[in-house]
Amino acid sequence: MATEVLPFNTDAIARAAALVGAGQPVAVPTETVYGLAADARNPQAVARIYAAKGRPDFNPLIVHVPELAAAERLGVFGAAERALAAGFWPGPLTLVVPRRADCPVASIATAGLDTIALRVPGHRAMQALLAATGAPLAAPSANASGGVSPTKAGHVLATLDGRIALVIDDGPTTAGVESTIARVKDGAVEVLRPGPVTSNMLAEASGLVVAGVMGSEVVAPGMLASHYAPGKPVRLGAVDFADDEFGIGFGAVAGDYVLSEAGDLTEAAARLFDALHAGAASVKARIAVAAVPSDGLGAAINDRLARAAV
Repeated sequence: MATEVLPFNTDAIARAAALVGAGQPVAVPTETVYGLAADARNPQAVARIYAAKGRPDFNPLIVHVPELAAAERLGVFGAAERALAAGFWPGPLTLVVPRRADCPVASIATAGLDTIALRVPGHRAMQALLAATGAPLAAPSANASGGVSPTKAGHVLATLDGRIALVIDDGPTTAGVESTIARVKDGAVEVLRPGPVTSNMLAEASGLVVAGVMGSEVVAPGMLASHYAPGKPVRLGAVDFADDEFGIGFGAVAGDYVLSEAGDLTEAAARLFDALHAGAASVKARIAVAAVPSDGLGAAINDRLARAAV
């Protein structure tokens, strides 16, 4: 098929909603990355997401809804989950909660688990599509599975051109990395995937201890060890770059692409995937990345880099 690219406007949302209603996935920006959205209640539509991405069917998808009330119709929320939702929704936080017995979301979207990953996005395009479709939208990142997540419409086309019908272009995303994924378990908040909402922010909003989760169990999106791969070897912690390396700099370490000359982690996160896309498209055989501190948002940046380098 030919992939159409339309700028964000009312007509584009109407076209996207018609495709979603017909069971087709469409690429739409969120504040984190561009997502590949389809009606989460339609198993055939969700299967088309997997087919377009080439995604392992055991990796669950995030389901996007317009507000907390819609989320509570799909999953079971306790006081701690509601406090986190109140603090960060709409925004870049995904909460993994028990799935309701009458939840209409297709089991393929949750990989057959008894939990569901839910998010209320803050981006105007995704909110407009949710309103136009009236459906919960399953939406992983709009790229081939395991590849670099897209923060621009052009990044979507790099791996999905001809595999999906439509991309809505509303410019670069702002957060630049995928949402934080967390769950409340045994009186603590577990971070399943670091992201823009940091552990300190989760602790402050919930009043609970926050911890990371180790292990091989895939209970949320983005937990595969190898992910975000640019298709070339990636070296981390570089202080200089070889002639055959595409250098991604940070702070005082310059390169072919600099995440942030000022050492600003928010700017670096917003530019991270664009940098990896640039490295993948370059003629150089390898990619090397300067060290990024792991404080705050740096934890999410280094998580993505570590998976890209596997």
